[in-house]
This record gives sequence, C-alpha cells and structure tokens, in this order.
Amino acid sequence: MSQESKIWLSSPHMGGEEQNFVKEAFDTNWIAPLGPNVTFFENDIAAYVKNDVSVAALSSGTAAIHLALEILGIKSGDEVLCQTFTFSASANPIKYLGATPVFVDSEKDTWNMSPKLLEEAIEDRIAKGVKPKAIVAVHLYGMPYKVTEINAIAEKYNIPVVEDSAEALGSTYNGVKCGGFGTVGILSFNGNKIITTSGGGALVTKDKAIKDRAVFLATQAREDAPHYQHNVVGYNYRMSNVLAGIGRGQMLVLDDRVAARRANYQYYYDNLHLIKELEFLNEPSGVFSNRWLSCILTPSFKIREKIRLALLNENIESRPLWKPMHAQPVFKDYASYMDGTSEDLFERGLCLPSGSNLEKKDLERIVRTIKSQFI
Repeated sequence: MSQESKIWLSSPHMGGEEQNFVKEAFDTNWIAPLGPNVTFFENDIAAYVKNDVSVAALSSGTAAIHLALEILGIKSGDEVLCQTFTFSASANPIKYLGATPVFVDSEKDTWNMSPKLLEEAIEDRIAKGVKPKAIVAVHLYGMPYKVTEINAIAEKYNIPVVEDSAEALGSTYNGVKCGGFGTVGILSFNGNKIITTSGGGALVTKDKAIKDRAVFLATQAREDAPHYQHNVVGYNYRMSNVLAGIGRGQMLVLDDRVAARRANYQYYYDNLHLIKELEFLNEPSGVFSNRWLSCILTPSFKIREKIRLALLNENIESRPLWKPMHAQPVFKDYASYMDGTSEDLFERGLCLPSGSNLEKKDLERIVRTIKSQFI
C-alpha cells in the first residue's frame, strides 16, 4: 500500500460560510430541531430548483422517499416500480410501508430506468391484476433519466413518479433543474453528495399540500392543539436548525461544486478516452450532468478489478458501480423486468474519485495509476 495521502471517492467540501450560519444558530440559541436556518435553506433550494417548487428539509433523502410514498398513498400490498440500478435507499422505503418493489432495468444511454421495460412492466403487472401505485426513477451519478419518456408513460397509466434526485442536484434536463420533474422529488445532502449538511435531505414538490403534509408527518404528526394530539403515526424526520445552517453555506458554493466535478470528468476523459478498452458515459442531447461521480466502463470484471486494486494499492478509493437491487439478497425474490444492462454495468463499471476538492496532483496520480494498467 502506498504511503501517499489518501484520495477519497467523494469527500465533503466546505465553502467557508457554513460556520457563520451555524454560529448564528448558537448565538440566537436556535439549537432546537427547527429554526430560521431551516426556513432559509428550504427557500434557497426552492429558488435554485425553480419551477415553482416547495421544499421540506428533512433528516435524509431516504426519509424523503419514505414520506413521498406514504403521501402518495402507498400501503401494504401495493406494488411500486423501482429502478434496479441504484443505491438501496431508493428501494428500502417501499418495504417500510409493507409494499412490494418491482424492479426495472436500465437503458444504455443514461444507465437509468428503461422506458421500454417500464411500460412492459406496467402492462404485465396490470395483466396480472395489480396496477403499480408509483414509480421510483433515479438520476444516477447525476445523469438525468429520460424524463420525457418516463413522464409520458407515467401519465398514460396515471401513475405518480417519485423523482430520486439524491445524486443530481445541479443537473438539468432541457434546461430545467432536476428535482421538479416528478410528482415528488427528493434530494440528499449526505456527506458524499455534491453539497452536504453532514446528513440530510429534502422533499421537493410543485404541490404545496404535499410539502405541508410532509412537514406534518416529519414532525411526529402533531395536531394543532394545546396538548400533544396525534391522530396518525408520524416520524422524527425534520432537519435540525444547526445542520440547515451548514446547508445554507453550501448553497452559496453549489455552482462552483458542480463546475469542479464536471472539470474532474473532463480531465479523466481528456487523459483516458484514447485507451480503447475504456468507455465513458456521454451526455445525451439536452442533458447537463453535475457529474457527481465520474465513471468508466472496462471490457470485463477482471480488468475492472485490476484497475480498482491498482488504485487501492496507491491509496486511492474507487468503487464498482451500484450492484442492482434485483441481484441483492434482500430483494432477490421480487419481480423484475431485466435485459441484462444493469448487471453488465455492475460487472464492468468503476466510479473514480470525484470530489470537488481534488487537486491537479491528485487527478494526475489517479490517471497515472490507471494508465499503468494498459502499458
């Protein structure tokens, strides 16, 4: 193992103003779960995403998906269509509600949910007597899914879309920011995301009634009464005022963080695309990706592992692409509509270090290590 400093896959990157907002919370004694920073952070996100959205700041992106599904009426016994090529947090909330996930494979243009297989899945589930109640579609690695096609199918069958934008803050589709395309959108501010609040997330919607319901459920579903009155089960899902202060500071540098991650991708592409064994995921027409993670495809699992282990030996963190949900032991018995795309991507794909705080010497070291495997 190299003695050089560790290069992380995607580490937090503070901008400098975060401490001022956190200090304000301390100075004004707003250390309670809610406070001004939460409201300002929600307003900042809404102003950034645009499209007349309302935002509820929450404890995690997973909490946002959970609330989105509950508000859309998902209950025990229902089926929810979910992109298989994603992190488990996209699928776990389906099970929280006692519902059944049905997994849909990816297409090769964006690595996201295949519109063709989505429609096949819907028609097959209806033929089997169970119409799916929601679709969880993911903008993977910051690359927007095929919004026009997915939304057209959703409208055709009158099925709401939960737009998982956990990895896509700052990405756009036909000039519109991700987060506002679904019936409900979700964002994540986990420590490895494009911006972070340490831990946190948000629910985004054009329907203010959905936002209000999310806030109500996220604050233990306490009714408006002088005593503690609860008519339904609620959750402790609201973001704290302190963490929202970090978020306010991060919003000030969001565009810079997107630019830095896109520059990382461009450096990798410029220096590695002539290696015929490596492939990159290009932006389709009308798409702008924040390039949350820069990824490469290799010819085989063997070569992917050869590169990953070489990077590890140089104290450089990399990671295989997501293992599909339908291939995970916890979800292996659920229905799935596959054509092999996601399993092939998992076998051959590798995420490279992509943090906005990478320095030129870090990128040079990474590229040098990868190139050494093809000499």
